Amino acid sequence: PTEWAVEGSKAKGQTMINRQTRLTMRAFNNECEAAIANVRWNNVVAMEKRIHAAASSIDKENTSLNLTLNDGYVALKIEELRLTHEYRERLKAEKEERTDMARAEREEKKLIAEAEAAEREEAKYQALLEKARKEANGDGNLKRIEELEAALAEAHAASERARAMAEMTRSGYVYIISNVGSFGEDVVKIGLTRRLDPDDRVRELGDASVPFSFDTHAMIYSDAAPALEFALHKEFADRRINMSNFRKEFFRVSLDEVEEAVARLAPDASFFKDREAQEWHETMARRNVELLDLQSAAAKSLPASI
Repeated sequence: PTEWAVEGSKAKGQTMINRQTRLTMRAFNNECEAAIANVRWNNVVAMEKRIHAAASSIDKENTSLNLTLNDGYVALKIEELRLTHEYRERLKAEKEERTDMARAEREEKKLIAEAEAAEREEAKYQALLEKARKEANGDGNLKRIEELEAALAEAHAASERARAMAEMTRSGYVYIISNVGSFGEDVVKIGLTRRLDPDDRVRELGDASVPFSFDTHAMIYSDAAPALEFALHKEFADRRINMSNFRKEFFRVSLDEVEEAVARLAPDASFFKDREAQEWHETMARRNVELLDLQSAAAKSLPASI
């Protein structure tokens, strides 16, 4: 800053400059704190501009004192803004993940409780039926036995359904698929399905939302499918294509790397690296033929000599 004297005193001038320096820092820090407090996913750039604009405005006000904010300090505030935004987004993602896990855990506990209740109901009718058979002594008892047999059959069916539903909360298929025609090389989707025919899910994904069908590289049945899916997602967390929405399960990773991870996490699983991509290859072949035809037609249309 420029050296000033107040009432002929350089000491008083320095005091004035020190006071202005503190006011400058307070004003700039307040602007930065406001920007950082209000930063959202859709206004990060706007908040960066706000900090830069505040620095420029404050420097302009201090022109007479030749007092300016340090560029490095301004850059640190911009970095603080970005890191704060990234931290909040990570907290948001983790909260959503915890919410999903808690919901799944609640559903699992509910299904297990329903399965246990259904088993108790089945056991109750079994006991009543055995007692009725022991006490059978006439047509009235036979009718009662028939009613209990029907009730037991219904209770048994309900118990089987409840048990199957409880088991399905953990068991399922983890699939690893790719679509070179739609997404290019080294992009895979790692997901989970509990359908009895897991290929239905793969066909569904390739039906209308993408121009080409998916190739299946692994279809891994597991009694702890969510845990296996989570482990594979964690393995390639830094390769996620969409870091904002964790439900978009696409990763930019080579098949060799995925195969190595599957070998470690699910040693008994089969993995196929071949990409059939039949529709894509057929499309590329047709385009090549069309290109050759166009080139041939163009060559024929040119004069033999000029």
